[in-house]
Amino acid sequence: MRRRDFMNCSLAGMASLAVAPALSLTSCTAGKKEEKCAGPEIKISFQEGIPPGESLNEKLDYMESLGVVGFEPGGRGLAGRVQEIQDALKNRNISVAAICAGFDGFILSEDPAVKEQFDTTMREIIAAAGELGSTGVVMVPAFNGQQPCKPHTMDTRNYLCEQLHELGEYAVKCGTTVILEPLNRAECFYMRLVADAAAIARDAQSDGVKCMGDFWHMKEETSDYGAFWSAGTKYLQHVHIASRGRRLMPGEDGEKDDYRDGFRALKEMGYDKFITLECGTQGDRTATTTAAVELMKAQWAEV
Repeated sequence: MRRRDFMNCSLAGMASLAVAPALSLTSCTAGKKEEKCAGPEIKISFQEGIPPGESLNEKLDYMESLGVVGFEPGGRGLAGRVQEIQDALKNRNISVAAICAGFDGFILSEDPAVKEQFDTTMREIIAAAGELGSTGVVMVPAFNGQQPCKPHTMDTRNYLCEQLHELGEYAVKCGTTVILEPLNRAECFYMRLVADAAAIARDAQSDGVKCMGDFWHMKEETSDYGAFWSAGTKYLQHVHIASRGRRLMPGEDGEKDDYRDGFRALKEMGYDKFITLECGTQGDRTATTTAAVELMKAQWAEV
């Protein structure tokens, strides 16, 4: 082919690609932050310690009054609470979101007894999560203080993926998932970015292994928007949220508590799972939880 013919063909091809639109990307224009995105409703969830109330039913009553639709219990002792939680959720517009850890031991322990503790207790929680219709069980491979821990090497990563494959396949049989949570470097040396967690979920080669993002830990990220899209619709299974300065209720850190960049990504990808409050408070719990829900709904509506 002569050079002139080649150039003409190339230019024609580029022109057709330019016209082929961004229709295949999303329902929103990614480059225009001012343009609102038509997407799913925000699904706000509370961990069990977030709402005021003495009993589980009192907490759930309060959550319903705010329009909160998800409940995230801890995993410790969950197997013995399945009936209690099922009964409490009857005739309510609240579902079980993720289960927050609660297992003993950890998956990267070099101590066989500690690893066995993890295997046994994690599977018990996964089975209970499946009974409750939970989206998955949140886990961290290793916190900084957990010793003895396998070294941060490629062999360890390969081992983790193998172990997660087995765990994920068990979760699939139970009708739920395992959700990897990346943490900030002060808490965890291993897996600090959402993209890292998504890549490990991918390499585990099981539909039962997913990942999540936590707005508090995402201080490690250069972009909330990019972080969520690095996991995408295939792997992003859950989100945690807190204020961005002191890990309090959203809104307690003022202007720092801007979640719109991340919310824009979630709306673009049609994220229809839960965003759970995982935080403390320095104010009146009724006032701060109400304000947090209002802030999240307002910012979600803006993007």
